[in-house]
Amino acid sequence: MTDPLAEVVGLLQPGARFSKVVAGAGDWRVRRADAGLPFYVVVLEGACRLTVDGQPPLDLQAGDFALVPASLPFTTSSAGPAAANLPLTLPERLADGSYRVGNADGPVDVRLLVGHCSFGSPDAALLVSLLPQLMHVRGEPRLTALVRLLIDETGAERPARDEVLARLLEVLLIEALRCAAGTAASPGLVRGLADVRLAAALRRLHEAPAQAWTVASLAREAALSRSAFFERFNRAVGVAPMSYLLAWRMALARRLLRDESLGVADVAERVGYSSASTFSVAFTRHVGQPPARYARSA
Repeated sequence: MTDPLAEVVGLLQPGARFSKVVAGAGDWRVRRADAGLPFYVVVLEGACRLTVDGQPPLDLQAGDFALVPASLPFTTSSAGPAAANLPLTLPERLADGSYRVGNADGPVDVRLLVGHCSFGSPDAALLVSLLPQLMHVRGEPRLTALVRLLIDETGAERPARDEVLARLLEVLLIEALRCAAGTAASPGLVRGLADVRLAAALRRLHEAPAQAWTVASLAREAALSRSAFFERFNRAVGVAPMSYLLAWRMALARRLLRDESLGVADVAERVGYSSASTFSVAFTRHVGQPPARYARSA
């Protein structure tokens, strides 16, 4: 059976960009408005608060993992609402390579692993739009074990370190998405898969993207009426069913044009278009250039 999460993560091509351990003492507040990269934080001990623009504040505790897949502005701070009025600061790098925020001389009350990952796919923005804007996972021992491996590999200088980090990060991302499917995630693919009815339709769509899907045929896969399916899908995934299908077809088309020795007509057929001309019009509108030119440039 096709696994939509694994497909999306595989196309994203996640890589380990940067990570650091940050210790905090007392009250502090750090904001990132222009990082431009997906951000994650793991609370190793203590507690803190994460506020992503447009989302309610999220109080994190030891063992929690949070991921912001899109490049959204966010603020991390000491736990509790009082930090909201504090002046902004930056973490200070210490001699041992770790970082510190808050009271430089006070006892450490929170320790975090924070970092940025990169998505190597040219379709990263499109694929990230299928994910929740914020994922939060709590109480998952498997995730904690993966994070410990990531920390260990980050601090070592072993052969093939970057390749191992990239694989660990990919597994971590899949595990976080899988865990988040059972939580109240913001709208996106994860939340859609947490709904048993919608998951049936999403898996069929991913199994056969070239099929002539309609809202009515997808609704039948979900055993829902057309109107109930449309409303439920829109609310859970954050986009209309046909918009999701188009986004997924275009992501597949770009991969095929980049990686396969296929003509435009063959790619069109594989992603569900009856003719090369119809596909070319849709691809050009969505990507900004004709598929033949995109293939040459890729």
